[in-house]
This record gives sequence, C-alpha cells and structure tokens, in this order.
Amino acid sequence: MLLACSRFIFLLALVASAAVLGASLYLEYGPGLSPCLLCLVQRYLLLAFCGVNLIAFVHAPRAIGVLVYSMVSMLLALAGLASATCQVLYQRLPAQQLMICQPDLAQLWNNLSLGDLFTSVYRGTEACAHIQWTLFDLSIPELSMLAFAGLAALSLCQWVRYFLPGKKPRPATRSSTSY
Repeated sequence: MLLACSRFIFLLALVASAAVLGASLYLEYGPGLSPCLLCLVQRYLLLAFCGVNLIAFVHAPRAIGVLVYSMVSMLLALAGLASATCQVLYQRLPAQQLMICQPDLAQLWNNLSLGDLFTSVYRGTEACAHIQWTLFDLSIPELSMLAFAGLAALSLCQWVRYFLPGKKPRPATRSSTSY
C-alpha cells in the first residue's frame, strides 16, 4: 500500500465513504429506520469526508496538498469516530440516564448558539440509545465506528507515506508535448 499513489488512496477513501453513506441512506429509506441526531451528525461528517476526498482526487495535489487534504480527512473521520463512540456509550447506559425527547436538528440549529447546539446534540436521547438493527450482532453505531476507523486509517496512510524515509509522494509530472 505504500507504493500506491495518493490519488488512488483518495479515490479508495471516496468510494468507501460513499458506500457507507449509501448504506445509511438505504437503511433510512429501505426498511424505514429513523436516524437520531447523532446519526445525522455522523452522516454529515461522512458527507464532508466524501467531499474532501473527491476534491483531493480531482485536484491531484503535490506533497503539501496531500498532507492538508489527508489532515482534513483525518479530522472528519476522527470526529465521526468520536460521535459514533458516544452513541455506542449511550446504548450501554440505562434509559433513565438519558433525555426522553429532543427537537429535530433544524429546530435546534435555528434556536441555539453553536456551543449549546453541540452540547444538546451530544447529551443523548432515548432515540440515540435504541438499537433498531444489527448486522453480525453489531449495532449501527458500532458499524459506524468501524467504518470511521477504517476511513481514518486511509487518511493516516497518506501521512505514513509522507514521513517514511524514501517513501515521499512524487510530484505530479506534466507531460510536455512540443508543437
């Protein structure tokens, strides 16, 4: 994997994150599972991760650009991992320790400051703790944790390639044709 070019890794991260995003949309509109606020936060972080990797793939940056794009990707993946971990922890808590209900994200966005919005979303509700669906005995937030950990590993791969001696990404070569 160290010999793979940076564009391929950005494309791989883009395809993987788009597949996870597609799976989350399928679970909402196929079986009809309703996402909680933390699920929506994870979905928006995943969408931003897709966007950053799409731009990086199209841009084909050189060494410093690769580091910047991979750092932004890493931060988004780690934020998603933290959000999914928070939701998994809420699933382990008794229902008496969680809020009963909470307004939707649009109403919170319009009525609260950014700091209050952040604390309100991460306070947790019964909807965040409810396990609606499992695959291989893993809940959706646990699967989301695995996905975000894998996406963070792909972003970390760019950094490892850069900082290993003799493995720096080669600058993009432009083919020069004489007319």
